[in-house]
Amino acid sequence: MGLVIHHVIRRTVTEADNVGFTTMTMNPAWLHLDAQYAADETEFGRPLVNSLLTLSLTVGISVHETTLGTTVANLGFQQTVFPAPVFHGDTLRVETEVLAARVSGSRPGQGIVTFEHRTFNQDDVLVCRSVRDALMLFRPDGS
Repeated sequence: MGLVIHHVIRRTVTEADNVGFTTMTMNPAWLHLDAQYAADETEFGRPLVNSLLTLSLTVGISVHETTLGTTVANLGFQQTVFPAPVFHGDTLRVETEVLAARVSGSRPGQGIVTFEHRTFNQDDVLVCRSVRDALMLFRPDGS
């Protein structure tokens, strides 16, 4: 445990990403979609990227180096926080720490891994931290 993976993939979030995700998921919040409202009525002065898009990118960026081809199921999120906003044009990078891993007592050949994903913007500001559990396949030697 304690393995930290600095993921190679980074992603710049565009306005099209945010509008597409927000409308596709049926979220009508003006905070994400209306630049004039965000400029006039919010402390941010511009639209915020939908936090669930930030979370989706966080997990997605981690897949290639953590769970690709070995995930059975995402079991859940213990905690997710967004300590700073994400805006159009921000470039996100992710690191993942393996907090725990154990063999499943009820599913032979599978185990439960607890990951902590941390996402930072281009200024190294933490914008998302999420702890999640995943049901994973493992090798016959238990690794």
